[in-house]
Amino acid sequence: MAKKSVYVPVERLKEFTIAVLLKMGVPREDAAIVADVLLASDLYGVRSHGIAHLKMYYNRIKAGLQLPVTHWVLVHETPATAVIDGGNGMGMVAAYHAMRTAIEKARANGTGAVAVRNSSHYGVAGYYTRMAAEEGMLGMSFSNAHPSVAPTFGYEPLLGTNPIAISAPTDEAFAFTFDAATSVVPRGKIEVAARKGESIPAGWIIRKDGTAATESRGLIKEIDGGVAALLPLGGSGEEMGGHKGYGLATAVEILSAAFQDGAYLSELHDWDKSGKQHPSRVGHFFLAIDIEHFLPLGKFRETAGGILRELRGSGKIPGEERIYTPGEKAYFKQSRVQDAGVEIPPAVCKSLQVLCDELGIPCLDFGA
Repeated sequence: MAKKSVYVPVERLKEFTIAVLLKMGVPREDAAIVADVLLASDLYGVRSHGIAHLKMYYNRIKAGLQLPVTHWVLVHETPATAVIDGGNGMGMVAAYHAMRTAIEKARANGTGAVAVRNSSHYGVAGYYTRMAAEEGMLGMSFSNAHPSVAPTFGYEPLLGTNPIAISAPTDEAFAFTFDAATSVVPRGKIEVAARKGESIPAGWIIRKDGTAATESRGLIKEIDGGVAALLPLGGSGEEMGGHKGYGLATAVEILSAAFQDGAYLSELHDWDKSGKQHPSRVGHFFLAIDIEHFLPLGKFRETAGGILRELRGSGKIPGEERIYTPGEKAYFKQSRVQDAGVEIPPAVCKSLQVLCDELGIPCLDFGA
């Protein structure tokens, strides 16, 4: 087993991911979508949502918490809106088709809004907003999630990490893309730290007694047990704006549940009140806005690009080489990963080897 990170060519890793998903029972067309979303995460540098999650999806499918075949259904539709039932399948598949539907409606009507219920983890939120930007549209993506985040002045994990993503086309080589959890950090960062055996900064997690947790191992179990929680963006209390992160997370919860009569907060646990496991029934919300319904796309691109350039050209504090704008780091990271390959840390190598052994298929060569 690899004792240090290995680097796998992107196309090779994509082929491997599709092969694993097919063995898990995911249809080929859907497997291609899921693999593309996972690899996009690693390309953007969001390693907590990339190939490392393959084993998690397998475990959830094996436990009956989500289905490998996504029978998504359009349950309600108007010219500019739709509600989709994800059938408790692969979240990426339901999300992909939801954003495609939003884009088609925006092309015809200026805006398209699609709500999704009964879904599952959909990967990196910015993948779907970039879909809209590539079509010359502004895209927005929201999702609720497994309860992990406490409300301001509380300790009980009720909210998910509830990401907000927005992308807009520019006249530069990359789209403006903001993609962030409404918690101080996403749940996946705790998982990454635990796999590496690393401590975490005080201020990420609050325990029932109000103290901060810094030891990452075992924290996910504490969160799932309701005795610890991630803090909302801004941290504990109101002094540094924790109430703002709490408010944004709640807004995402409403968008992801209220428009489609979906599950929310404590209902998103993997078990009911009696302790019986059941699908988490995650909800998403997507919005596409066709810029050409407002003004020529070129003018929008020019203005958006001008905003980014003025921000990057503004004064820098001592010791900092440059200012970045949202979406820029992911663009440069993508180029580097395409050249060097996707980094697979030792703990992920081990997880993938276990997965391949359970599925009875050849694994990637991780070296000695």
